Amino acid sequence: MSIHFAAGDEDPVDLAEVTETLLREAAEELARALKKVKDGTLADVKKTPALARDLRDAFELMQEERGRFDKLRKQAAGTVGTRALDFSAARDEIGRRLACLRDAGEG
Repeated sequence: MSIHFAAGDEDPVDLAEVTETLLREAAEELARALKKVKDGTLADVKKTPALARDLRDAFELMQEERGRFDKLRKQAAGTVGTRALDFSAARDEIGRRLACLRDAGEG
């Protein structure tokens, strides 16, 4: 499977990079809020749990999407589990088994 871009088309966005940037920014914002709470600035206390939930939700969503993407990528590549399908080896094995049956005769 290949993807061709016409001249003038913009390069596709790297969604993994964008997601990781968003996660990093959310984590940094949460860390800043936690630091302010530890330093005694109570204005950010209400914001901290919401930031933590948002970060957790974003991380879970990214993991689910990455799993779906990996599954689709493996399907497109013709892999099952962790191994690629080897049609030549399968054909050889079928031939070997048929030869064994022929050698066994009509028994």
